[in-house]
Amino acid sequence: MAIIAYTDGSSLGNPGPGGYGTILLETEKKIKKEFSQGFRLTTNNRMELMAVIVALEKLKNPQTEITIYTDSKYVCDSVEKKWVFGWEKKGFKGKKNEDLWRKFLIQYRKHKVTFQWVKGHAGNEFNERADILAVTAANSSQLLADEFFEKLQNAENKGLF
Repeated sequence: MAIIAYTDGSSLGNPGPGGYGTILLETEKKIKKEFSQGFRLTTNNRMELMAVIVALEKLKNPQTEITIYTDSKYVCDSVEKKWVFGWEKKGFKGKKNEDLWRKFLIQYRKHKVTFQWVKGHAGNEFNERADILAVTAANSSQLLADEFFEKLQNAENKGLF
């Protein structure tokens, strides 16, 4: 049983309020599930990555084959060109979003994951739907704290580094 995921992230300002949208499809049983959440202060890249993490976390069985469609070159290239594995070997020194990349790698290693880049806002039904989920979540009144990012922003604002 193979799963298809469409993921997207949004940030209204960068940084600013943001959200992710994730759609999981299981074609044999024709099952479709949607997930989204908004955050009060985050970045587009964080939300793109969060959408992928959520897709992987929702898989119940280990070694599930999943193809993730994303319009994020940041996420797609980081994995497909194996940059993230080099960052991991170097302890993510100087890399942004370390917390999410570490979380991603834990989930990634549990499954058989392939990525497919799709052009955003180009009429792909599920990519467009994931975008709507992400933007709607970012505009929600139920925004969570992106705690790692907010702590980092506070430290930068206080001149700690």
